Amino acid sequence: MNSTDFILAASESANPLLPNPWEILVTGVGFAVLLFIVVKVIAPKFEQSYEDRVTAIEGGLEKAEAAQKEAEETLAQYKAQLLEARTEANRIREDARSEGAQILADLKTKATDEATRITEQAQRQIEAERTAALSSLRTDVGTLATELASKIVDEALKDDARAQRVVDQFLNDLEAQQNAGASN
Repeated sequence: MNSTDFILAASESANPLLPNPWEILVTGVGFAVLLFIVVKVIAPKFEQSYEDRVTAIEGGLEKAEAAQKEAEETLAQYKAQLLEARTEANRIREDARSEGAQILADLKTKATDEATRITEQAQRQIEAERTAALSSLRTDVGTLATELASKIVDEALKDDARAQRVVDQFLNDLEAQQNAGASN
């Protein structure tokens, strides 16, 4: 057959605007198989993948929120501990100040007591030395006065009782003069 015969045969039976029914059937079956595979296999896998992503994102958000909440709680605990530590440090500082003030007051009291004790001891020692000096002075002055009176009077005052009376009289007069001078 020649090519013109094909053209004539084709032109008589086939309408170029209408597709071949076998092509429509094969294409339809292929489309149905492809649609079945997409609906039954591919789409569920996409859905599962989508759900996994949503779950992962929501879980990540929940974990992030939990971590944020835990961080805030930890920060609050840290601030509370810091405040407690500062309060404790202030209390210790105040205790140390009051203890230092107490120690200082105790030391001042002890120093005052020691100074008073030393002053009293010195006063007693001075009084004892004064008494000893007066006693020694009385003896020495008595002896000197007796010798002087003996030389002036040319009389021997060798009698101890008489010499003692003269010395006592002299010293009493001397003390009376000092007391009169001190009161003026």
